[in-house]
Amino acid sequence: MSYIEDLFSLKGKTAAIFGGCGVLGGEMAIALAGSGAKVAFFDRNKEGGRKCKEKIERAGGEATIIYADVMKKETVENACDEIRSMWGRIDILVNAAGINSATPFLEIDNDEWEEIMAVNLKGVFVACQVFGKAMIEDGNGGTIINISSVSSEIPLSKVFTYSITKSGVNNLTKYLAREWAEYGIRVNAIMPGFFPANQNRKILTEERRKSIFNHTPMNRFGEPCELAGAVVWLASDKASSFVTGAIIPVDGGFTAMTI
Repeated sequence: MSYIEDLFSLKGKTAAIFGGCGVLGGEMAIALAGSGAKVAFFDRNKEGGRKCKEKIERAGGEATIIYADVMKKETVENACDEIRSMWGRIDILVNAAGINSATPFLEIDNDEWEEIMAVNLKGVFVACQVFGKAMIEDGNGGTIINISSVSSEIPLSKVFTYSITKSGVNNLTKYLAREWAEYGIRVNAIMPGFFPANQNRKILTEERRKSIFNHTPMNRFGEPCELAGAVVWLASDKASSFVTGAIIPVDGGFTAMTI
């Protein structure tokens, strides 16, 4: 095994990914599998990740799809038990599930607010609580990777509730990094810039596209595969062994731009 392969190898590791059936989550799952990890997709719709699962298996990897709803803790607990029973341990958790809405602030009703909060923030809380407890009990350490957003730090139009949830994800990430370092559990977040996905395509009008590009030094959207390096790096015990509590921007320079 070469130095680089050894540094980033995830062989013998198991990874659980919420939102792994989405555009971005699917690419991250494929990246983890490509580095040697066994990957479990957790979703409310078992059919959603079938294409990613098949792609992983065609490449010689191992993957499974398990029903879980991040808004229902008991299903998350059952999913965690199932993967531990199947593979004996859990090493990597990726929280990539998320929803969005472009509703103007004064028109946001309680139902919409509660749903976005439940999926984007409470869902991360529940998954971290359940899988973090399992990691502590197993005593093998682990790594948790939450998915934040540039909107968590810079107020963006049209994504009010979403932005608040992602700010909460940043805070939760840093809090758990502090609390769980003694157990060998690292907790970090990836902060993507603008990556067209199912949840945001409806608000990417031509006018908004131009505004985004004008504020992005690389003058383009990100490609889902461009999150692969960050997720594999953070998942590797060797490559990022002293990294915890970090919010890593992958944004084409968006958060570095002022005037």
